[in-house]
Amino acid sequence: MADQKNREIRRKISSAARLNASWRGVKNHLATGLAILSTLLVVAPLIAIFGYLVFKGASSLNWAFFTQMPKPIGEPGGGMANAIAGSGLILAIASAIGIPVGIAAGVYLAEFSRGTLLGNAVRFTADVLNGVPSIVMGISIYSLIVLRQKHFSAWAGGFALGVMMVPTITRTTEEMLLMVPHMVREAALGLGVPGWRSVMSISLRTALPGVITGCMLAFARVAGETAPLLFTAFGNEFWNLDPSQPTAALPLQIFNYAISPYDDWHRLAWAGALVLITLILVSVSLVRYVANRGVLKGAS
Repeated sequence: MADQKNREIRRKISSAARLNASWRGVKNHLATGLAILSTLLVVAPLIAIFGYLVFKGASSLNWAFFTQMPKPIGEPGGGMANAIAGSGLILAIASAIGIPVGIAAGVYLAEFSRGTLLGNAVRFTADVLNGVPSIVMGISIYSLIVLRQKHFSAWAGGFALGVMMVPTITRTTEEMLLMVPHMVREAALGLGVPGWRSVMSISLRTALPGVITGCMLAFARVAGETAPLLFTAFGNEFWNLDPSQPTAALPLQIFNYAISPYDDWHRLAWAGALVLITLILVSVSLVRYVANRGVLKGAS
């Protein structure tokens, strides 16, 4: 009788275990399916936008688009070579301003502020600045720089975009540095490494992939901004590599062509939008690839 009861108990336990394992499998597959669905929902808009840009703008891409100046009204053909070069110049100025300042501010907030009044003020300012509309930023830089200089310039456009990059880089750098384990810092300090050297060579290097991601997010955000450049760089129909003069940019050229009544300009606007998105994707991918290789080599 006792053996029969024991077999019955073991059978019930085995049945419950199988049921529990089946239920865990169902939950696992459900969670995996939801994760895949969420990934598709994130990627689908990018694929849809890029595909539509390819459909509308690929036919207008040719060698002349990258090497020629815009043609006068009514004359077919032409390109956006000056706008591509101008965007590169303005974004280089913006990156030279925004990336060092943003990383330095993030390092200060994560490593040195420690609840100080200045740290809280910097953090609050970065959060508020991150929500300022781009057109307000353009008007502000117009009042502070353009009116004082009495002319538009790539310096003013780059400064406006650089200021817009700072809050995103600052907060991302802070969060990435806070994720570095404290034992890493303590080990460096225990070996006699100065605090600043520990931050630069250990903490910041450990958080480098996340910091670079923040820089690329900020770069991608400002690369397509038009409103600040309308009030600062203003645009130029000719070649100009002098940062103290009005300078063309791809977003400005796309905007001007898109609101025009000419079909040729509309096609060039679609082609310019495709080139702008492609340049952003390529630059972000290349920087992440190089940074990740550098981190892996340093770890090995």
